Amino acid sequence: MAVLCVLQAPAAHTASIPSNALEPVTADLALGRASDAISRLSSSLAADPGDAEAHNLLCRVYYQEERWDDAIHACETAVQLAPLDSGYHLWLGRAYGEKADSIHSIKAYGLAKKVRSEFERAVQLESGSVDALSDLGEFYTAAPGIVGGGKKKAQDVAHALDQYEPAQADQLRGHLAEKDKNYLLAETEFKAAVEASKQPANAWMALASFYSRRQQWDQMLEALRAGIDADAKAASPHGPALVDGATILSRNNQEPQLAIQLLRLYLASPNKSADSPAFQVQAQLSRLLDQQGDHAGARQQIEAAAALAREYHPTPRKAVSQ
Repeated sequence: MAVLCVLQAPAAHTASIPSNALEPVTADLALGRASDAISRLSSSLAADPGDAEAHNLLCRVYYQEERWDDAIHACETAVQLAPLDSGYHLWLGRAYGEKADSIHSIKAYGLAKKVRSEFERAVQLESGSVDALSDLGEFYTAAPGIVGGGKKKAQDVAHALDQYEPAQADQLRGHLAEKDKNYLLAETEFKAAVEASKQPANAWMALASFYSRRQQWDQMLEALRAGIDADAKAASPHGPALVDGATILSRNNQEPQLAIQLLRLYLASPNKSADSPAFQVQAQLSRLLDQQGDHAGARQQIEAAAALAREYHPTPRKAVSQ
């Protein structure tokens, strides 16, 4: 997980954009059609530049494309237009966080304080938002005290999460225990999240990611395969948990053929998510195919990604599982 940002996605406000225009953009987000979404939103904003939801959606598309400065500008505009919308503050905090992670300089500390401020404001505006609470808790866990992080603050957020989403609370406690190097407790908490989760495939992948950070490869693969099984039994199978599993494998140089299979299953599925846009997955699949010597297949995937998101220029991925 990035130090300053977590990827979940609320969307609570629909402002002035007409529903018949909003629905195609929402579909574009889920299916990873970034260029189409930007075109629709540009037309909408030309007609109504004061549409807060259109600016927020534009921020989310730029976020998918890893265009952090553009995302920040669009999200700041949404917040200025609708300052009482929790989701807009949450997305602005996420954009600040990704920008901070990308620059690795003293300027990141100033951005980190903005991340904290936006996440806290999102929770103030909607105290029951699981996404906002989860992001704030992860920030408190990962960030140093100089920018407002802290164990006690994270524990308080976990307690608040207990009443809304116990699995998320367990995962947050797992990250806290892991940071304290109490790995036995961390494992227990991540396993508790699996038991409590309404979407066990995602929780299994979080457990697999924990094992990967501990370099416990057998346990990692066991948890990952349990996540694949849980995904297959879900009401909407072949969802973004498969991308999480493939990412864990590829970042740790494990089972490349299985990673490729998982990405292909996701790309062929109707159950795609805005959290794992198709063009990002195609770029990831391209890298794996290229590493396996399938250069033609790699080119095909990167061309498919470019067709969906012309401005997407992926940054090199970190070598260690997040």
